Amino acid sequence: MSQEQTSGGYIPKLKFYNTLSKQKEDFEPLNPPFVGMYVCGPTVYNTPHIGNARPAVFFDVVRRYLTYLGYKVRFVRNITDVGHLLGDTNEGEDRISRQAKLEQQEPMEIVYQYTREYHEVIDKLNVLRPSIEPTATGHLVEQMELVQAIIDQGFAYESNGSVYFDVHKYNEAHPYGELSGRVLEELFEATRELDGQSEKRNSADFALWKNASPEHLMRWKSPWGVGFPGWHLECTVMSTKYLGDTFDIHGGGMDLMFPHHECEIAQAKASTGKAPVKYWLHNNMITINGAKMSKSAGNFITLPELYAGDNALLNQPYSPMTIRFFILGAHYRSTLDFSNEGLLAAQKGYKRLINGLILLKKLNYTAENQLDTNLDKQIQGFCDNAWRGLNDDMNTAMAIGQLQNMVRKINDFYLNPDKIGSISEATFNRMKTDFGNLVELILGLQEEEPDNAKAFVEALLDIYREAKAKKEYETVDKIRTYFKSNRLIIKDLKTGIDWAYEE
Repeated sequence: MSQEQTSGGYIPKLKFYNTLSKQKEDFEPLNPPFVGMYVCGPTVYNTPHIGNARPAVFFDVVRRYLTYLGYKVRFVRNITDVGHLLGDTNEGEDRISRQAKLEQQEPMEIVYQYTREYHEVIDKLNVLRPSIEPTATGHLVEQMELVQAIIDQGFAYESNGSVYFDVHKYNEAHPYGELSGRVLEELFEATRELDGQSEKRNSADFALWKNASPEHLMRWKSPWGVGFPGWHLECTVMSTKYLGDTFDIHGGGMDLMFPHHECEIAQAKASTGKAPVKYWLHNNMITINGAKMSKSAGNFITLPELYAGDNALLNQPYSPMTIRFFILGAHYRSTLDFSNEGLLAAQKGYKRLINGLILLKKLNYTAENQLDTNLDKQIQGFCDNAWRGLNDDMNTAMAIGQLQNMVRKINDFYLNPDKIGSISEATFNRMKTDFGNLVELILGLQEEEPDNAKAFVEALLDIYREAKAKKEYETVDKIRTYFKSNRLIIKDLKTGIDWAYEE
C-alpha cells in the first residue's frame, strides 16, 4: 500500500529522508521485492540503557512496515564484541576489555552476559530479533581480508603493527565527508595530538587494524602482527557479507554518522569502488529532562531501571509498551526527551489505544441506517492520514494521532451501537482492519497483561454483575475498589457491564 487511491484521496509512495542526499526520496529497493537492511547494534559491555531502545524500536517499525508492504526483508543487526575503544576519537582502551578488568572476568564472559541482557530487555519492547545477528569476533578472517584489499588498492598503510586508512589519499579519489558534511581540512586542524598519533601520516587517518600492547586482553595474529580490528571496519565487513557490496538501508543513531558511518563508506568505496548503501537513516538523540544523558551528569537510566522504576529520576515504573509508545510518539529525526511527565502521558495514550483495540474487536457491523456521509468520510480520512504519515518518512507520531482520532469514534460506537449503521460496512471493515494492522503488526504495540490475568478479571466481573443484580452493594464496592487499585475500571453501560485499563 505504498501508493494507492482511496476514498479519501491519493496516498503518496513511501519516502525516507536520506541522510546522504539530505532530502526525502521515494523508496525504490535495488532488487525488489528483496530489501537488505543493516542497523548498528550494541557494544555489549554494560547494561542496556534508554539510548539503546530508540534505534531498536524505530528500525523494528521500519522493518515491520516494509514486511507489511510485501517486501522480503533481510534485517542484519550486529553485536560489537571487540574493537570499540573508549573516547570520542576511538583511540582509548577497548570497552569490553576495560569492563572485564573491572569485573575480574574474561572478556567473552562480559560479552555473553551483556548480550543476553540486551536480548532480554529489548525483547520486552516487542522488538523482533534480526534475520542475522553477526559478531565482530566471528568475522576476523573477513576483516583481515578487507584490510588487505584496501592496502592493495593503495588506500591504507602499515605502521608499527597497525594498519591505518589513508584519508588524504582516499579524498583525492572520493569525497571524504559526503555523509556528515565534514570538511577534511577542518578535520586535520581540529584533531588533537593523541597516543599513537605519530604512527599516522595524517591526523584524520583511522585504524583498520590496531597493534595490541602486551596487556591488551583481546588479541589475534594477523599479517601485520598481533592485534585487533578497528570498530569501523567491523560493520563494513558484516553488512556487505550478508547484504552485498551495495544494499538498500543502513540505520543507526545520529551520533554514529561521524566518524563511524563516514568511515564505513570510505572503507567500502576504497575496496570495491562502489557506494555501499542507497538510503542512510539516522534517528536523533535522547535527552533526560532536557539534558544530554551521561553517567557523569547523574542522569543515566538503564532499561531495567525504567521497567522497575528503580532510579532517583523516576517517579514510578514504566512498562515496556509505555516506553515503545513513547518512542514512537515522536518523529525519529527529532530529539526525544525522557521525563516523568512525558512518560505518564505516553502511559495514558498507550492504554487509550489498547482499550480502543479491545473494544473494536468486540464490535460488529449492524444493518445500515441513514448514511452519515460526513462521518463516513471522516473515518476514511483518519485511515488515509495514518498511512500518509508512515509513508512520509515514517512519521509514527502522525499515525498515532490518527489512531487516537479513531479511538474516539470507537468509544462512541461501543456506547451507542446503533451509530455503527451510520457508516458504510466497507468503512467499518476498513477501520477495523487498518486499526488492528497499524497498532499490532506495524507499530508493534500489544496488551501487556497475560491471558490468565485477563481470565481472572473477566471472572471477577461476572461476580460483580451478579452482586449488582442482587443489590449486594458491599460486594460491588469491594470489587470496584480492587479494580481501581490495579489500575482497571469497571464500566456500567446501557449495553451491559465491561472493563478497561485506567488511562
